Amino acid sequence: MSVAFPDGTVVRGAGLAQRDANATWRSFGLYLDARWQPTWPAIVVEWEDFGLPTHPFSAAEAIQDAFARASSGEHVEIGCAGGIGRTGTVLACMAVLAGVPPDAAVAWVRTHFRSDAIETPVQEAWVRWFAAYNVVK
Repeated sequence: MSVAFPDGTVVRGAGLAQRDANATWRSFGLYLDARWQPTWPAIVVEWEDFGLPTHPFSAAEAIQDAFARASSGEHVEIGCAGGIGRTGTVLACMAVLAGVPPDAAVAWVRTHFRSDAIETPVQEAWVRWFAAYNVVK
């Protein structure tokens, strides 16, 4: 499902069921589950289901990079196993990068992507951590 952020940046959020190795529209992927096994340009972040990334700083950098790619017009896909929790968390981080206030980013994603996105309180908290990391950086 495509998500258009307030700044005009568009990405696609997906679960493994939507994986299409032959998709010609996609130019880059950021995946939060190794089962995606991309054969196209991508980064796979080690991120436990229902949890947080194993390496938060490198995950934050990967999110920033994917958002920059999408902002410059590349077709970027974000995906995890179900396309809900980890994908939603990344989309909330991207919403912050697009100008959504950190305290509103989770609700924004639940309104504009999926109502069940971002599945755990630790994922919600990580969005706020991500926002603070970007301010300090």
